[in-house]
Amino acid sequence: MSESLLLGALLAVAGGFFDAYTYLCRGGVFANAQTGNIVLFGLELAQREWIRALGYLVPIVAFAVGVVVAEVVKHRYKVQQNRDINIHWRQIIVLAETVLVACMAFLPQERNTVVNSVISFVCALQVEAFRKVQGSAIATTMCTGNLRSGTEQLVIWRQTGDRGAAKKMRNYYAIILFFILGAVLGSFATGWLGERALLLTCAPLLAVFGIMFIAEEREGRETRGSLEN
Repeated sequence: MSESLLLGALLAVAGGFFDAYTYLCRGGVFANAQTGNIVLFGLELAQREWIRALGYLVPIVAFAVGVVVAEVVKHRYKVQQNRDINIHWRQIIVLAETVLVACMAFLPQERNTVVNSVISFVCALQVEAFRKVQGSAIATTMCTGNLRSGTEQLVIWRQTGDRGAAKKMRNYYAIILFFILGAVLGSFATGWLGERALLLTCAPLLAVFGIMFIAEEREGRETRGSLEN
């Protein structure tokens, strides 16, 4: 279920929202696109704007830490997988995301560096935990790789007529469109609600959390039914 297009779409909406929110409301920093932050960090260094450069460096480091934390959570979950654990490690990640972004919505502008860093951390958790959609490597917090892969599958489909390539192309472009939708929603919501707009990202994240429970319960029923038969 973690690789379904539905979950990928919900996470992409949240990803697009995060980037629009931090750029428009939290000082022009990109929560997801660390390449942009690295370039801006270099520009500030060139101009000897040390404090401004630090404002871009901290989210970069936070993103890296998020990747580490996601891997640690996954490893510890797999160590415990033979015990009575009724929640998937990816659900733990999503729940942590929800709690963190909800808390960040209440911090004032004076804490923008903290907010941007935490959202970068959250995006790293998400991109590391949810890495595929229907078997294809897809990111839900950035679009460059998706655009490259989707266009590559488009060329393969046009050249060979491969239906598998066409399906992958549709998935890549669908995720990009949902990311754009999230950015649009983030733009409007930030204009209306300001800092509190971030609370709206809890809706798709909690939906992902709940859907994974439903899917797991359905899979359990099907497994029990096949064993009985």
